[in-house]
Amino acid sequence: MKDYLSLFWAFFRIGGLTFGGGLTMLPMLTYELVDKNKWISEEELMDCYAIGQCTPGIIAVNTATYVGYIKKGTMGGIVATLGMVMPSLIVITTIAMFLEQFMDNIYFTYALNGIQGAVCALMLNTVIMLAKKSFADWKCILIAVIVFVIALFTTIPTILLVVFSAITGIILKKVEARKS
Repeated sequence: MKDYLSLFWAFFRIGGLTFGGGLTMLPMLTYELVDKNKWISEEELMDCYAIGQCTPGIIAVNTATYVGYIKKGTMGGIVATLGMVMPSLIVITTIAMFLEQFMDNIYFTYALNGIQGAVCALMLNTVIMLAKKSFADWKCILIAVIVFVIALFTTIPTILLVVFSAITGIILKKVEARKS
């Protein structure tokens, strides 16, 4: 029971103290899961995060579910997911109850503007952290640049870019393996 409570509270803190979605919570996921609790390695977290990005749904919830499952099976996945979503449910319910008063409050608007700036900085930090861990060689960098340019200048769906990247990675590794 103690393990389930630990899972719930770790993800409750992550869900309650991070703003801006999945990318902004990666530093806190690293702190809580890798550094503090030592439940998984940083490489395992990156794998969980990558799976969370590639599967339908919210990255944070997918990651919580997967890490909880790794730690304590199906029930661990459920408990971690509940921990992750509970703060949002509480905040959204509270805001919904008082939305009229919040929208007319200039300080609330200022606070949201400040939060947006912080979220951008946290997202940039996460992108840099992921790039340091993900760019194994020049081929990865080349794929990233090509996909970035395609995403920036076209309306090709993200899933096709992910599939393109996966296929390209497989082809490049097979070619490399044949050469050696």
